[in-house]
Amino acid sequence: MMIELLLAVAFIGAAVTFLAPNRIAGRLAFAISLLPAGVSLWLLSAFDGSGNALLGGDLAFETHAEWFQLGTGESAYTVSWFVGLDGISLPLVVLTTVLTSLAILSSWTPIDDRESQFYGLVLFIEANLLGVFVALDFLLWFIFWEAVLIPMYFLIGIWGGPRRKYAAIKFFVYTNVASLVMFGSFVALVFGLGDAVSSFALPEIAQAMRAGELGSMFGLGSSTLAAAIFVGLFLGFAVKVPVVPFHTWLPDAHVEAPTPASVLLAGVLLKMGTYALLRFNFTMFPNQVADFAIPIAAIAVVSVIYGAMLALAQTDLKRIVAYSSVSSMGYVILGLVAYTQFGIGGATFQMVSHGLISGLMFMAVGVVYNATHTRMVTDMSGITAKMPIASWIFVAGAFGYMGLPLMSGFYAEFTIFYGAFDSGIPHAPVFTGVAMFGIVIVAGYLLFAMQRTFFGPFSLETDYELERAPVHDLAPMLVLLALIVLLGVAPETIFGMITDATEPIIAGDAVALSGGELA
Repeated sequence: MMIELLLAVAFIGAAVTFLAPNRIAGRLAFAISLLPAGVSLWLLSAFDGSGNALLGGDLAFETHAEWFQLGTGESAYTVSWFVGLDGISLPLVVLTTVLTSLAILSSWTPIDDRESQFYGLVLFIEANLLGVFVALDFLLWFIFWEAVLIPMYFLIGIWGGPRRKYAAIKFFVYTNVASLVMFGSFVALVFGLGDAVSSFALPEIAQAMRAGELGSMFGLGSSTLAAAIFVGLFLGFAVKVPVVPFHTWLPDAHVEAPTPASVLLAGVLLKMGTYALLRFNFTMFPNQVADFAIPIAAIAVVSVIYGAMLALAQTDLKRIVAYSSVSSMGYVILGLVAYTQFGIGGATFQMVSHGLISGLMFMAVGVVYNATHTRMVTDMSGITAKMPIASWIFVAGAFGYMGLPLMSGFYAEFTIFYGAFDSGIPHAPVFTGVAMFGIVIVAGYLLFAMQRTFFGPFSLETDYELERAPVHDLAPMLVLLALIVLLGVAPETIFGMITDATEPIIAGDAVALSGGELA
């Protein structure tokens, strides 16, 4: 019942914070957020699962209880309370709880209006994000998936910047339409499996798909139907990632969102899309992964290069980091479509690594903005002299983005490139080489931003007296930096459990399809 305890603490904590007096809401929310963080770290220390949750693996902390029947007679489907953890979902659960606590701590200075509602919504996002990563019944999973949108919409729309309403509506419309496409595709999948499944349990559906149980429907043969469902699911999840050309909602949402919302948006919400792609497309449809390998690899590489080029053209620090996320998520897609042990394992590791690095970068940008009241690179220079610790933390996070050895970004990108280069994708070395060039562009725009903003003679266009950042702003960034270094120095802290859960995905026929080998 540990997962139920984790969810209950998160949901009850959100409700308590929402009703608390404004003057204590921030500190109360931080104290409450430490409880899910503590539970998730205990789950990590006590984890004893093995294999993949959808492919018959030995789940940890599993609960499976029938909820209700959808339909009647022989055509009824069982909906269950089905939760559990494996080596893919557990690192993301820990990432969610840790980032939430640190994001709340970093928001004490800038949030001074309707604090109880703000922090209550942040904890409500955390609760539903945890539900997305632990749920193993589709209907239960979809409820959590959709519930994440509501608090994020309000966080952007109420506490955001000048164009907050536009950004919030754009975020909601894009992601909700994508969810509709995804939901319709999944319903077609369940009906196409017919009598092979009797519930919405994701393991049952995944194993039926791997066994070739998908039939014909709508006049389409099984292979054509599988391809159509694969594309529908991919499009639905690609918007959430996001990949080019579905990325345009992301910079607007990031720029207008308050710093804690940006931290959670980049650190965890984007991982919902890549996590879902791994669980659905790349686990249930191995044949279609091979069929669509070239276009998916092309989308991944275009996202890497185009996202990096867009970041190179920005002068707003927040937009630079936002477009960096588009580029980084392209690496995840490339690792997934490589369909090798190191490719998929590296992609999953990159989800965690990018969550930590992007969270650090958005916090650092928030600290700079709180002190200078500007995010424009052209409005300031030499602020390291006034804010040395915050500035050097930003520099360290930027080097993590560039893939500096002994930081988590290096190991994530190295494993993705190794897995992609050795994959069975046609022209795999070309795709991998072009994607690697993205690191050069990343270095270009981050080094330019750092040199212009933090070094050189001091200059500030706004009339504010700079002071050193407060401890409650620096502490969460230092924690994130320590975690980035820890995963860079000792990646096996989580990489072992990740590969244990991803190996079954590429086993058997899937390995032959990709041309890869298990190491």
